[in-house]
Amino acid sequence: MPDWRTDWFARDPPRHPAPPRWEFPNEGPSDDTGVIAVGADLEPATLLEAYRTGLFPMPLGGRDLAWFSPDPRGIIPLDGLHISRSLHRSLGRFSVSIDRCFGEVMARCGDPARPGHWITAAFIDAYGTLADLGWAHSIEVWSGDELVGGLYGVRIGGFFAGESMFHSATDASKVALVHTVDWLVATDATLFDVQWTTPHLVSMGAIDIARDDYLRRLAHALGGSDTDT
Repeated sequence: MPDWRTDWFARDPPRHPAPPRWEFPNEGPSDDTGVIAVGADLEPATLLEAYRTGLFPMPLGGRDLAWFSPDPRGIIPLDGLHISRSLHRSLGRFSVSIDRCFGEVMARCGDPARPGHWITAAFIDAYGTLADLGWAHSIEVWSGDELVGGLYGVRIGGFFAGESMFHSATDASKVALVHTVDWLVATDATLFDVQWTTPHLVSMGAIDIARDDYLRRLAHALGGSDTDT
């Protein structure tokens, strides 16, 4: 097992920001967009409070900041990952690291040329601060010395919210996903949130669950999260 997984618990715990300025509602959204609140900011305490409440941010046209809590919610069961024969072969073609170049992974995920671009400079700055504090993480996939894939997200206790991933080599983002699941299993996580399912994620085992079920699983995964990474 690679060192980046086995030495995870030897890391210093994440540093806590000042208390949040905002409180988020915990009732369901009023329509099928999944939007439950608009406004607030991207300060570290705000982001952590939102994830603990079951929300995540995305821009909503113009400069509005929306907080989503979709129903159903996409997750990848940690015992339900699907790995095809071709992906098994691809796993041996790449090397993998964690938190080696968070900013570059997020910038590649936020490439304006990608369809559905939503990761703005403000998001890159905000999540970069979370990474500096120890709450946001990236899994990087390498072909030699070249970064060819990766994903990033937020980890609180046994919960991980996968935010986005990219690839510039065939199967590199899938390799990142496989190693993310390995990392989560090895470090006793229980919930891998992918927000919305897509055909790509479903092909690898992602499922939709009811929002109420998601919130129950989230509460369980967050147990003891004040001190856990």
